[in-house]
Amino acid sequence: MAASASLSRQQDVGIHRATRSRAARREARWFHIMILPWLIGFAGTMAYPVIASAYFSLTNYDVLTAPKWVGLANYTYLFRHDPLFWHSLGVTLTYTVVAVPLNLALSLALAMLLNLRVPGMRLLRTVYYLPTVVPQVAASMLWMFLFAPTYGIIDWALAAAFHITGPNWLSDPRWALPAFILMSLWGVGGAMVIFLAGLQSVPPELYEAAQLDGATRGQQFLHVTLPAISPVVLFNLIIGMIGAMQIFTSAFVMTQGGPDYATYFLNLSIYNNAFVYFKMGLASAQAWVLLVLVMAMTLAVFKLSSRWVFYGR
Repeated sequence: MAASASLSRQQDVGIHRATRSRAARREARWFHIMILPWLIGFAGTMAYPVIASAYFSLTNYDVLTAPKWVGLANYTYLFRHDPLFWHSLGVTLTYTVVAVPLNLALSLALAMLLNLRVPGMRLLRTVYYLPTVVPQVAASMLWMFLFAPTYGIIDWALAAAFHITGPNWLSDPRWALPAFILMSLWGVGGAMVIFLAGLQSVPPELYEAAQLDGATRGQQFLHVTLPAISPVVLFNLIIGMIGAMQIFTSAFVMTQGGPDYATYFLNLSIYNNAFVYFKMGLASAQAWVLLVLVMAMTLAVFKLSSRWVFYGR
């Protein structure tokens, strides 16, 4: 009897496993069917262009004729013989180094102000976030009006408030890049919302403990708030850095890289080489240099983040 019962249990287990196996295979089959449209889209719109650009970067390709293999000649030309490449890279890095910290500081300051419990705060949060959803072309046209030397609101405000004549923002090589850095502050609402979420997740008992120890507001910010939201700072830093390194639309609409190449960002150089001069191979090489540079900067930030980013246990 015992042997018969044992055999029956084994049969039941076998049937159960077979049923589960069939259900798992059916689930896996439907999973692949459901993600097939995404896989096709990814292969056609992302994977293939990336692979193609890697190949084109090693060729002499003018779009109109078949690409000719040249190996690393495009990269050699960029690094040794193309002064505009190094200039555009310097302009892009300068913009990134200055604009990203300013955006982080302003977005964090706004988030702290909007974290206060006062009437109308929801409306203010919406107002500060709205610029981030304005199309970049429309925002660029608006800022061209603001920066206009004769009727621009910024120069009018400088004259009315401080009795000084504003510079020719977009016509003076000394002021064109600072104008773009100032314009970048227009979009701090996105990082502000993320900072606001981080601030609201800080445990109140940490502030209560700091107050019991006699910590001032400034000390609470340095020793409680910043460490608690340091992962959020890291996230906004990386996202802001990647976005700044890829600036294109505003420069294309407002200055076309001028005056005197003062706003000739790397993405604008890539666009010109690809679609103006039809040097697709050279443009692809520039794009891969930009990709490697952004990856290296991101990895460096991640490596250094272990010194100042604190994760809750």
